Amino acid sequence: MQPKDKGLLWDMKTAGEEIQGFLKAVSYNDFVNDKRTRYAIERQLLVIGEAANHISEEFKIEKPEIPWKRIISLRNVLAHEYGDILVDRIWNISKSSVPELLVLISKIAI
Repeated sequence: MQPKDKGLLWDMKTAGEEIQGFLKAVSYNDFVNDKRTRYAIERQLLVIGEAANHISEEFKIEKPEIPWKRIISLRNVLAHEYGDILVDRIWNISKSSVPELLVLISKIAI
């Protein structure tokens, strides 16, 4: 692991924890109707994707269980395809994929 990877993993972890905090006690209907929460979550997903994009290739190879390409692809969609962002997709990623990512990151000494 290169020194920069630790900081980037920390950014991913912190952003994932922020997402979980934003969604605490938030129902799907609340999420759909609350642009602030959606935008805050989308911003943290961008942070996760941007950090993942800058992780060293060596580390990505060492940790193939982390879906690097999917994370980075989501970041690209969020950053460049504003009209095509589906609320359902953001909800599902935030409720299932982000917690899974946090478990994987927690297994890495950072």
